[in-house]
Amino acid sequence: MGRGGDDPPGVVFAYAPDRADENAEHILQGFDGILQLDGYSGYDRLTRPSRTGGAPITVAHCWAHARRKLKKIFYRDGSGIAAAGLRRIAELYRIEAEIRGICPDHRLSARQARTAPLVAASGEWLQAQCWRLSMKSRLGEKLAYIHRHWDGLQTFLRDGRVEIDSNNAKNLIRPTAPTRKNALFAGHDEGGRSWARIASLIATAKINGIEPLAYLGSGCIDFGRTA
Repeated sequence: MGRGGDDPPGVVFAYAPDRADENAEHILQGFDGILQLDGYSGYDRLTRPSRTGGAPITVAHCWAHARRKLKKIFYRDGSGIAAAGLRRIAELYRIEAEIRGICPDHRLSARQARTAPLVAASGEWLQAQCWRLSMKSRLGEKLAYIHRHWDGLQTFLRDGRVEIDSNNAKNLIRPTAPTRKNALFAGHDEGGRSWARIASLIATAKINGIEPLAYLGSGCIDFGRTA
């Protein structure tokens, strides 16, 4: 996420031959905004003072991933602790549903007044559970994941532009997921890069309400006038 503004949204897919952590660093070279992501360790180097290509990035971790960790335990074991954690997260989402669509400044004010106390209480609850449970247990491992990303899970309380989760990005990625295996047979690295460019054009057209086939056929459409 950048610094905000009125420019229409865009979607960019980038090809890399593997999931090595230097790929994200290369793709985001020069970027110093807020990056919303899951807990994949390959992004860790982006937050370090020694980061190559720019200042350390501020990370916003995803509450949907935290919720998913607890759901797995609850559905498998019926854990009361997991259920309590899910109820706490549900309260955060209830507030988000009420303030969705308002301007970032007003959303930030609502979060600071209503959500921040709930998150602070949840942090104390989480710390208490981590002290009680073995971190080698299934529930302990899930709670340790949430605890490890706790600072990033609070970023949305400090910036009204940040979403509570990365679901919007996930929804944009999902239509391309069935083609991932096909992309393995792009032939060579340049084929992979070409596939990423085409996927970027199609997804950007769709998010701006433009028919992708019409866009690709016309050669050029001004997103600023059609978004």
